[in-house]
Amino acid sequence: MADLTSNFAGIRSPNPFWIASGPPANSAYQSHRAFDAGWGGLVWKTIGAPIVNTASRYSALNSGTTRMIGFNNIELISDRSPETNFLEIAEVKKRWPSHAVIASLMVESREEWHEYVKRAVDAGADGIELNYGCPHGMCERGMGSAVGQQPLVAERITSWVMEVATIPVIVKLTPNITDVTAAARAAKRAGANAISLINTINSITNVNLDTYVAEPTVRGMSSHGGYCGPAVKPIALNMVQCCAADREVGLPISGIGGIAGWRDAAEFMALGASTVQVCTAVMHHGFRIVEDMTDGLNTYLDSKGMRSVSELVGRGVAKIDSWQNLDLNFRRVARINYDSCIGCNLCYIACEDGAHQCIDLLAPKVVGVGIGPGRVPHKPIPKVREDDCVGCNLCSLVCPVDSCITMVEVESGADPMSWSDYQRKLAAGEIAAIPPHV
Repeated sequence: MADLTSNFAGIRSPNPFWIASGPPANSAYQSHRAFDAGWGGLVWKTIGAPIVNTASRYSALNSGTTRMIGFNNIELISDRSPETNFLEIAEVKKRWPSHAVIASLMVESREEWHEYVKRAVDAGADGIELNYGCPHGMCERGMGSAVGQQPLVAERITSWVMEVATIPVIVKLTPNITDVTAAARAAKRAGANAISLINTINSITNVNLDTYVAEPTVRGMSSHGGYCGPAVKPIALNMVQCCAADREVGLPISGIGGIAGWRDAAEFMALGASTVQVCTAVMHHGFRIVEDMTDGLNTYLDSKGMRSVSELVGRGVAKIDSWQNLDLNFRRVARINYDSCIGCNLCYIACEDGAHQCIDLLAPKVVGVGIGPGRVPHKPIPKVREDDCVGCNLCSLVCPVDSCITMVEVESGADPMSWSDYQRKLAAGEIAAIPPHV
């Protein structure tokens, strides 16, 4: 089987699956349970001056019977004393010496940063994560995303940490920013050893239409919170890839945001993450999900002939490019497998009303197929006009039957042409204003 051991900026762990800083990483008791279940590392719930949290704290975005596709929280950092947290970090490291235990920190002054960094080192932490991402509560006090949204401020505070740090330092980036690479570059300039991203996204998940109060409610009021869960995965992947591709960053990346299974983890790794951190999925399903993650990643790596996780990291980074560099002469069209088509005609509705009107509804005999298994008798059948199909993918995305509609590459007979090529040829009069296939 492939080797899942991880060496992240000098921090070693049995596998790249870490518990992210949050409620599942709040105590020694939970840490023991996590490591016993098979997690390779853990980032402790952020330590600072203890705060008082509210009741209630969480809300969720659901979709039909699917629960918690998005998760919102207004919970702040640890409500336990720093003394208790650092004592328990020491306890966990003593029991699990080969597992990664990272102290997440959030304080204000240079003196406090120096003090807390030294206390984390003395407790035996393997690394320190600087929480520059919390988008609620702490930012109003000048911490969290209030730091992360100002790269120069983040750079200054990180430099304070690096003055005394003797273990690897990870800067946790906020997604509530125009350009995440600016913050990543600031971390690099300050001497940080790695970055982690993304922290939660500023959000309001829903509003009660009887009381007009958002959830979670606190005596008839609410507040904006931090959004996470499967719904944020696309945003996180984008930001991870941006940092991995930026030549000025060049730091190891710990990926966070919507990771719930081995496939999610593998996608983050392909786009540049060396380790991944999970919180919401553990809150939803418990620590044991790591068993499927490790088994699934092992099986995948074996199927690809990869001997270690490091061979996967970054494989997809260079395959994301500026839109202007994409081939305008590349063609894909939709094709329907009538053996599995059930005649729901969602593809027709989507194409007709929401896309490019290149699917017709015809009688079965016109299409030239019979009534397949499960299809409504005598109902019109969708037929793609391939000459008009622009290959947008929408019909295949709305189709409820797996692999019923596939997108097939069609030879265009033309050389690859980027946007700059198109502009140059258009100016020279070599092509029409719109490519022929459009």
